[in-house]
Amino acid sequence: MKKVLIANRGEIALRVIRACREMGLATVAVYSDADRAALHVLQADEAYRLGPPPATESYLRGDLILNVARRSGADAIHPGYGFLSENADFADACAQAGVTFIGPPASAMRALGSKTRARQAADAAQMPRVPGSVKGLASVDEAARVAAEIGYSVMLKAAAGGGGKGMRAVLSAEDLPASYTAASSEAERSFGSGEVYLEKLIERPRHIEIQLIADTHGHCIYLGERECSVQRRHQKVIEEAPSAVVSDDLRRRMGEAAVRLALLAGYVNAGTVEFLVDDQQNFYFLEMNTRLQVEHPVTEMVTGLDLVHLQLRIAMGEPLAISQSDVKLRGHAIECRIYAEDPENNFFPSPGLITRLIQPGGPGIREDCAVYAGWNVPLDYDPMLSKLVTFGSTREAAIDRMLRALDEYVIGGIRTNVSLFRRILEDPDFRAAHIDTGYLERLLAANPVGGANQVVEVPSDVVALAAAFFSASSRCSTATTEQATPVESKWAATGRREGLRA
Repeated sequence: MKKVLIANRGEIALRVIRACREMGLATVAVYSDADRAALHVLQADEAYRLGPPPATESYLRGDLILNVARRSGADAIHPGYGFLSENADFADACAQAGVTFIGPPASAMRALGSKTRARQAADAAQMPRVPGSVKGLASVDEAARVAAEIGYSVMLKAAAGGGGKGMRAVLSAEDLPASYTAASSEAERSFGSGEVYLEKLIERPRHIEIQLIADTHGHCIYLGERECSVQRRHQKVIEEAPSAVVSDDLRRRMGEAAVRLALLAGYVNAGTVEFLVDDQQNFYFLEMNTRLQVEHPVTEMVTGLDLVHLQLRIAMGEPLAISQSDVKLRGHAIECRIYAEDPENNFFPSPGLITRLIQPGGPGIREDCAVYAGWNVPLDYDPMLSKLVTFGSTREAAIDRMLRALDEYVIGGIRTNVSLFRRILEDPDFRAAHIDTGYLERLLAANPVGGANQVVEVPSDVVALAAAFFSASSRCSTATTEQATPVESKWAATGRREGLRA
């Protein structure tokens, strides 16, 4: 492996570029017109235009991405997360093109990426799972039959995706027909498949996930757990490692079950098995994410391992250099997902020009970020700006450090959800780890967010400059990928890249 194309954007693209540079690998970025001036484009050794801003015309075009790989000489593709990261057809296409896909084989992706097939695999691996259907529902009548068998309340979920899309809680038989139609329609729009399945609704569970890493030599280990129970509308907001309630015995049992599932499916590279845990410490298989997770930094902080380095080495065919007994968890890490959204306006996206940016620093602070002052946050993609991570010797120390970091964080020109994190981190229930997947909704219902963070009046000259920039960028060339020319990065231009490799 000599040159890696990163088939993604934003902070994860920059995260992978940095890991590649540390390992002496050349990097290729791809971008849409909305990301022409993005940091991942500026930092990569080469960058190629894909197309217009819509993901369906750019980052989801596997054919264009493979064409860039051919033209640039990239011999490997890292998909990041989202977009094509869990697309088995794209993984197959990479293999057919002779390009290494830095992730699991398509066969494992098909066995575990579909939520219904993953439930079947969980049964084969003798994993406890939430009662419900193991296949996609053919009709609302079948859904009604399954719901009657397991009893209400139930949850409808999209078989082809996650992130809260195509998900509906159903409390009674009268609600089922409308919920089934809504869940199936949303799943079709979000994932191109309207298939849904049904499972028992577990009351007030915790969302706990196990990080796996597996090589091509039959070795698979788990790297502890992450607590992801603080969610809004089924989207994770805060993640931490380790969980405050997971004992050594529960961690071992969950980890061993996750490894059984991965080995059964022939899994390779990084992956995450997600569980629901009830108040009696019973755990139930939920799903598997066949890719790197957004929240992987907290695992890196408490294990001292670099998951992207491990991904790259495994893709090169190297065996894991560590065994299960080498994995030790130290301290506590918390991650806050900083979004461009307005808490005062139902968390509506807040795109626009970042006029000022002051980022926190000091001991125990990590920020995975790909924005800068002068960057225009586009409306076309997920509005996450950065992942702010703190580390401390204890959970309380990590929380206090995060509060300090949030106080230092200044983002001007747009609204963000920083005020939400202050409210959560100062809440007695959160500090006492009395949380579950419904915690945040209850907190917001009882104590609505009182104000958005960093509300800034944008001067008229800045507005005029932004308008002029937008006008100029909209007139940029609409040349196809075949006609586009590589963008040389500042690293290549200054010779720093060659110096690092030397």
